[in-house]
Amino acid sequence: MGNGKIYVVGIGPGSEEDITPAVKKAVSIADAIVGYKYYFSFIQFLVKADAECVDTGMRKERDRAATAFDYAEQGKTVCVISSGDAGIYGMAPLIWEMKWERKSEVEIEVLPGISAFQKAASLLGAPIGHDFCVISLSDLLTPWEKIERRIQAVAIADFVTAVYNPKSDGRYWQLHRLKEIFLKERSAVTPVGYVRQAGREEQEVVVTTLADFDPEQIDMFTVVLIGNSQSYNYQDKIITPRGYYREMTHGDGGRGSKPGQEIMIRSFRTIASELKHPDIPLDRKWALLHTIHTTADFDMENIFYADEGAVETVYNALSGGKVKTIITDVTMAASGIRKGALERLGLKVKCYLSDERVAEMATRMNITRTQAGIRLAVEEYPDALYVFGNAPTALMELCLLMRRGKARPVGVVGAPVGFVNVRESKYMLKSFEDVPKIIIEGRKGGSNLAATIVNAILCFDDAEQLLPGRDL
Repeated sequence: MGNGKIYVVGIGPGSEEDITPAVKKAVSIADAIVGYKYYFSFIQFLVKADAECVDTGMRKERDRAATAFDYAEQGKTVCVISSGDAGIYGMAPLIWEMKWERKSEVEIEVLPGISAFQKAASLLGAPIGHDFCVISLSDLLTPWEKIERRIQAVAIADFVTAVYNPKSDGRYWQLHRLKEIFLKERSAVTPVGYVRQAGREEQEVVVTTLADFDPEQIDMFTVVLIGNSQSYNYQDKIITPRGYYREMTHGDGGRGSKPGQEIMIRSFRTIASELKHPDIPLDRKWALLHTIHTTADFDMENIFYADEGAVETVYNALSGGKVKTIITDVTMAASGIRKGALERLGLKVKCYLSDERVAEMATRMNITRTQAGIRLAVEEYPDALYVFGNAPTALMELCLLMRRGKARPVGVVGAPVGFVNVRESKYMLKSFEDVPKIIIEGRKGGSNLAATIVNAILCFDDAEQLLPGRDL
């Protein structure tokens, strides 16, 4: 009797529509189907009536391969089935190894299938649009030390990463370790998606971020996909741009790019990866990243203060039309606020230093011109966003007027700089618990910092995707 043939096929993730025509044909003509019994239910409708279905049990891959050769060497057509693609953590390598070992004349044909990570990727949007890799966390055949080195390598190399065999009853900590390694090399807002039982009735699709990703929600039937530094979330999907729109957009949902935006994006992601304390609320982190980007000073982590939800609260008030005016203490702070953002949100910035009434008031009342400017501003715009990047006396004036109930600002940016009354002015501001405030503590500050904090507020809707620079 002549030798038969072994088809090594991938039956896809589990749904009929994901089985390729070539695989369907191979299964339908096979005299014997060899595989793990769980997978037979997905192809039973294709198996001819007199075909034998042989289950060798879980973790019996060598027995499975030997059985296939035994049948094929009797002249039979055999189909060895794997879920997904047979060449990806499937039976194809083992079948070819055994052919070499047995010096068998049996013909082998490998028929590709849709891999679980491909199916998961399609359900998650387009996360594998650029260079990617696939890693298995199973240490049954590969020592954990080697797996961890590979995890570190791909995290550093910025590959989109698909994770197979992420967790089991006996392997519960490895995925936690992977997350820990990735957080050292990737931004906390890196998109992460996972799909449980892809293509099957129990299918579940989740999109989150690296920081919020919970390994405890994962089981053995789940594929995890981690984006690269350019990946972003859009309409609850993950998109990893290839670069086709590099000259017009930056993977930013279709917005036109501006000169320098790509550099700013890369800078922000570098900063995010180097933060000592990355696990902070998104709105605070967004403004903090802006301050570090402006100063190249990581001491901002220690001196940047923001009330809980302050950035988001002020953004909602400004973008929602509740407040339409921003008041600055000096013209330099006003000039640093991006005009594109102001136009986009329909806002105006006012600085009263050049108002002809200021000089007269300052002389008459023996106060600084910035103090006088704030007094006039409060009379006309008591609920504005107030921004201080230079004059502590102006901030102290606003605090006094708030204390007297004359000023009700939607928020305050307190970043005056200097050596006299600077700390004190910030202490005063901090005492107003009902006013959203962002403060550069201590002596540091400046108009550039005040302006960049305002810019962070005005583009807070870009924070989740970590895409700064829209209004450059």
